[in-house]
This record gives sequence, C-alpha cells and structure tokens, in this order.
Amino acid sequence: MKIRNSLRAAKTRDKNCRVVRRHGRVYVINKKNPRMKARQG
Repeated sequence: MKIRNSLRAAKTRDKNCRVVRRHGRVYVINKKNPRMKARQG
C-alpha cells in the first residue's frame, strides 16, 4: 500500500479504483487489481 499526500493521481490510474473514507483516513481501493491500494496522509 502506497502512502501519498494526494490521492488524485492514485485514483486515475485505473478505472476500477474507488476512493473510500474509513476511520477518518482516505483510501483508494481496487477489487480487480489489489496492487493499486493507496492511503492518504
């Protein structure tokens, strides 16, 4: 999982990426390609 300051680049890498808020953190998750995971902050 990558930790990035901004998730704008992470979410546009693949069309299956979704931006999700969990426990006050912002995540990018991808069911089809789990290597695309990222977290903000």
